[in-house]
Amino acid sequence: MSAREPQSAASARDELVLEARAATVHYGRIVAIDRVDVRVAPGELLGIIGPNGSGKSTLIRALAGVRAVDAGEVLLGGVPLARVGRRDLGRKIALVPQETRVAFPMRVKDLVRLGRSPHVGPFGWERPEDLRAAHAAMERTDVLELAERLLDELSGGERQRTVLARALAQEPRILLLDEPTTYLDLRHAVELLDLVAELCHERRLAVVLVLHDLNLASMYCDRLLLLSDGRTHATGTPAEVLNYQDLCAVYGTELYVAPNDVTGEVVVLPLARAFRDRIRHKARPRG
Repeated sequence: MSAREPQSAASARDELVLEARAATVHYGRIVAIDRVDVRVAPGELLGIIGPNGSGKSTLIRALAGVRAVDAGEVLLGGVPLARVGRRDLGRKIALVPQETRVAFPMRVKDLVRLGRSPHVGPFGWERPEDLRAAHAAMERTDVLELAERLLDELSGGERQRTVLARALAQEPRILLLDEPTTYLDLRHAVELLDLVAELCHERRLAVVLVLHDLNLASMYCDRLLLLSDGRTHATGTPAEVLNYQDLCAVYGTELYVAPNDVTGEVVVLPLARAFRDRIRHKARPRG
């Protein structure tokens, strides 16, 4: 912040809020998300959780402007996404999808440079600042040494870090990630989310994460949105949302929910049939 810039002006500039109000999306007769409200502010990490088919990916695509809502609205800084130009949207919101496919062989550095598309001039000429931004993004995600490698030669973890580097090269204010840890082992999942959390707090990014792993959601997210059949079932802090009653109701199975002895965060474990049967047997009235 410039010494001459009033504090209030800087704060107003930083407070770019992404929100959905009663967002509804249909696929034919199927209601994918139904009147869902979401709000994420700078420096906040919001997790979207729920079982398969609950509307998580549809919601994050709507927040990114990839899928228009059929009712309700999605707003960026109070402006409907439909009124935000595509280039301007690309400078402010970056989406990391579940999978990234390319139609032809592409090197890591070329994919990352695509993240600069919203910033380059009308003729697509890269400027020195575009190359610097792509280099910095590869360095931050630890894929700089892979720059000349083809995407098809990468492991799942390397590929996911490369896609994240492309998103960071956009220099966005809002980062949306759709199940970024799906193909990663435990170590690489934690390393990726460590990086996302650092970026969220260092750069005051507004971050939305779709996660299947409830334990990772508990550990990294400031707030959670629990979806069930396209509707909001619960929202709040991880301690408020990750409770036995709500999770068993939404996921339709018996779960173990308790504080972690080391971190104090909530731990959620699914129970095998043998344990579920044992619990039901103990709960059965005697006599």
